[in-house]
Amino acid sequence: MLHLSVIEKLLFAVILIASGALFASRFVPVLKRVFAAKAEPGYKLDPIGRRVWDFISEVLLQSKVIQQRPLPGLAHAFVFWGFCAFALITLNHFAAGFGFPFLNRDGAFSQFYFYLAALFAVAVAVSIAGLAFRRFVVRPRWLGEHVSVESGFIALLIFILMVTYLATFWIGEEGLAGRALWWSHTLALLIFLPLIPHTKHLHLVLSPVTVFLKRPQFSQIPPLAGDEDFGLDTGKDLTNVVALQAYSCVECGRCTEHCPANFTGKILNPKQIALGMRGYLNEFGPGNEEPLIGKHLSQEAAFQCTTCGSCEFQCPVGIQHLPMIVGLRRGAVNTGKWEDDYGTKLFLNLERNGNSLGFSSNERDKFIQKAGFPIFDGSQEYCLWMGCMGSYDPRGREIITSFARVMEYLGVSYGVLKKEKCTGDPARRMGNDLVFQTLAESNLEAIEKAKVQKMVSICPHCVRTISTDWREFGEAPPIEHHSEFLARNAAKLPSNGIPRESVVFHDPCYLGRYRGSYDPPRAVVSRYGSLVEAERSRERSFCCGAGGGLAFMGEEKGKRVSVERAEQLVATGAKVVGAACPFCNTMFRDALTTVSTEPPKLLDIAQLAAASIEAQRVQAAGNQTSTS
Repeated sequence: MLHLSVIEKLLFAVILIASGALFASRFVPVLKRVFAAKAEPGYKLDPIGRRVWDFISEVLLQSKVIQQRPLPGLAHAFVFWGFCAFALITLNHFAAGFGFPFLNRDGAFSQFYFYLAALFAVAVAVSIAGLAFRRFVVRPRWLGEHVSVESGFIALLIFILMVTYLATFWIGEEGLAGRALWWSHTLALLIFLPLIPHTKHLHLVLSPVTVFLKRPQFSQIPPLAGDEDFGLDTGKDLTNVVALQAYSCVECGRCTEHCPANFTGKILNPKQIALGMRGYLNEFGPGNEEPLIGKHLSQEAAFQCTTCGSCEFQCPVGIQHLPMIVGLRRGAVNTGKWEDDYGTKLFLNLERNGNSLGFSSNERDKFIQKAGFPIFDGSQEYCLWMGCMGSYDPRGREIITSFARVMEYLGVSYGVLKKEKCTGDPARRMGNDLVFQTLAESNLEAIEKAKVQKMVSICPHCVRTISTDWREFGEAPPIEHHSEFLARNAAKLPSNGIPRESVVFHDPCYLGRYRGSYDPPRAVVSRYGSLVEAERSRERSFCCGAGGGLAFMGEEKGKRVSVERAEQLVATGAKVVGAACPFCNTMFRDALTTVSTEPPKLLDIAQLAAASIEAQRVQAAGNQTSTS
């Protein structure tokens, strides 16, 4: 058993108090900044059950860490679990220093726990060594160009903690060697403690709280709090949720790795958005009138985001980047600080014509008449929401016509609204709240007047905006995406008559990560072709580049996101690229011809289903002719 002299105990007490005081001197200011930030508008703790489950899954079980990066994720998980296991060991270690240990080598439980901790110590030592090798030798691009000396030093301290603990099983705690071992472990621990709030390892303390308190919906944009709230413009606009998440960043670079803008050479780095918020808070604090855009945050970067949600989905510590980015856009647009010719044109199109493409509503009327779509009068089962692309874009019109033919084949009654405006999705994501509100309220009024009960749309952006974002101004009827409708009715559709070609399905961001719908479109594709998966698919799907209003923002800097994704899809060797979003379809139209002299066919899943119906009709007509 360890026996320290009185002088050693006094020295230990002084060092322990000094370490705790240094930790507090660095951690308390962080807490003060978080609590000093304004309350998040519309924030609710409900539903608690979902928060508890996320905490168990993402924090205690480390599910997201492991799932998205299995090998380094498992290493991180072992370090976390090791820290949890060592909580009791550390308390006992401190108590032993004062002569009052509550665990000893003779008790049954104590022996079991000491050996359990030893297993974790081995796992942590191996894991931290592997992670250090990855960070300082392999050095993946997304971890950053600059190697953090502090990270290396902390990794060394953790390794020393594990080794000095394991050594006690051979050396013991008595004698000079045992005392030296105890002091080595103690000093490593007490040096590590005050470094936590000064480095990215602050996430060890904050991230469990951040995961529990994050906004309940994916990419949830908070409402503005009154007429004086313009978004994230200055320090006074920072909320406690944003501040907490900014300080929780572990700088792992997962968001950077999966960001399509960063991957294709833009300056946007989602990690720097969070760190920029932290840098601003450290320098100016919340409540300051200094603009957020400037020294720590880039306006250009904020407007390069496609709002694909990869950053938010990948983050293992609960940081929600998209509300930060959209908040910065709001602050710039709503205060007139963002000047962009394409943006101005987009907003004017939405204000004057009610659609993002700038066409007269007469063009939509002409198309409805030509396609033979019935006007919704309240007697039909579904209101078919056309959207800007379905109403005005040539490709979008082909898709919605195909889907309408499928509905007719199934005997499902539908109608389109006589007057329909853009949902406001591009205005919402670009940060123009006034235009978005005007469009949302106008559409909600038209839907209510038409007595719509159920809606279906070919556009995931429309589905998301109607089902979620409109809730600030009223409740819309339930709406589903056409992939979900088709999958539910797939058994009633013909599956023969067309050649079964290989089809690579591109997951739209707003259908996949935003809505969590991955299997329905694949069920449709599998009925008409041989499904091929791209390397980046499902939750890890790469964006087409159209989201966040960028489809209307002109030429990109660096490589086009759509071209990068087209290369990934062509690399599968599939004969057909299957899509389930008119924006994706439009972006790939040119991109596929750019990357291949013999590009695969580009078809929406509704077109696959409609082609099979047409093939059946032709076959039936041929049989009838031969019979007669």
